[in-house]
Amino acid sequence: MKTSVFALLLCMLLLGCNSNKKETPKEDEYQPAKEVTIDPIERGGYLVNAIGCHDCHSPKIFSEKGMELDHNRLLSGHPADDALPDYDKETASKYILFSMGLTSATGPWGTSFAANLTPDETGIGTWTETQFLTVFKKGLYKGLEGSRPILPPMPWDQYRNLNDDDLKAIFAYLKSIKPVKNLVPAPIPPQMN
Repeated sequence: MKTSVFALLLCMLLLGCNSNKKETPKEDEYQPAKEVTIDPIERGGYLVNAIGCHDCHSPKIFSEKGMELDHNRLLSGHPADDALPDYDKETASKYILFSMGLTSATGPWGTSFAANLTPDETGIGTWTETQFLTVFKKGLYKGLEGSRPILPPMPWDQYRNLNDDDLKAIFAYLKSIKPVKNLVPAPIPPQMN
């Protein structure tokens, strides 16, 4: 009988040691978690990659792997030297047409071209942080009051839901990348037939 009582006590002790129950720290022992600070440029890079900026703003190349980003022209917008091909205007009246590199789109608004987001003077090199935030908060071209609206397919009205810290982080990241000289063409208004 002594052996079974001893075995029972040993089992209870072992089960108690392996319990998932965690001890609650005493109030005087509690240490709040340290606040983690994230580098804004690192955060901005993460956001640029996560929200799809490269989809439209980076020219593409075609390789044996298919369509890939042109790493020499990341985020430089629609290439100035890429001429638009001829297209069927009847089809274009019912669809949105994208260029092969996805840097231009033609629809009822005309043809729009993805902007150069690099810190070159042909991109956002001369922009202020306030201008950048205005692009997303008000949908204004170059973030300038009194300028034209941002054209489709730029989803600024969705990105305006990002908080100011995230938008500032994106701006800090874009200001830190390699500048690419590329003067993006002006939009083409819809053809009136």
